[in-house]
Amino acid sequence: MDWLGAAWQDITTPQPVPSSTVVLLTAAAVLLILVVPAAWHVARHGLTIVHEAAHAGVAVLVGRRLSGIRVHSDTSGLTVSVGRPRGPGMVATAAAGYTGPALLGVGAAWLLSRGYAVALLWALLVVLVLVLVQIRNWYGLWSVLVTGALLVGVTVWGSATVQSVAAYAVTWFLLLGAPRAVLEMQTERRRSRRRGVSDTSDAGLLGRLTHLPGAVWVAILLLVCVAALALGAAWLIGLQV
Repeated sequence: MDWLGAAWQDITTPQPVPSSTVVLLTAAAVLLILVVPAAWHVARHGLTIVHEAAHAGVAVLVGRRLSGIRVHSDTSGLTVSVGRPRGPGMVATAAAGYTGPALLGVGAAWLLSRGYAVALLWALLVVLVLVLVQIRNWYGLWSVLVTGALLVGVTVWGSATVQSVAAYAVTWFLLLGAPRAVLEMQTERRRSRRRGVSDTSDAGLLGRLTHLPGAVWVAILLLVCVAALALGAAWLIGLQV
């Protein structure tokens, strides 16, 4: 009980916001991860977990029955839900994957701007636990457990400075990684067209559901992610929004 009380106090007590230099250096480190192919491939699994969690969360909210989540070694993922094959609920579920990390990043930036780094880390742990119970393949289980172990280590045993830097790094990764993932999807769509392969991307699915071209959905998803990046970055670096 003493441990729970201490944890709750940490969660509900604002921590000092780091200097702008620390915030910008963290952003630069995340940008480096995004541009180095080997680092991006490893870190991309974290974005995939959030992507699939967003699909799953919205599916449940719109009344679909969740069947499971898979995360694959090539950083792709799959969330299976049962319900109406068309309609607003299915469109919202399909659109949630690429916008989910960006919107989570905005929420995280808002928390950090008010000093709640520890609260953010605990919230991310809750998301991982919810994903864990829905994982249906061994590689996905391993990915979530490794990610969770790292997050637990920082959240439970990390110093205040480590917790703050980790929280900012995760937030920058969500905000910066989300638009990159959309652009990556568009690149894969072009490759699929050249090979004459059916478009199985989220944008392709949204196009079939709404009769809008997949490219329009790519633009919409990218616009949401870029807007989230702008708003989240403003909060992180202390601009008045």
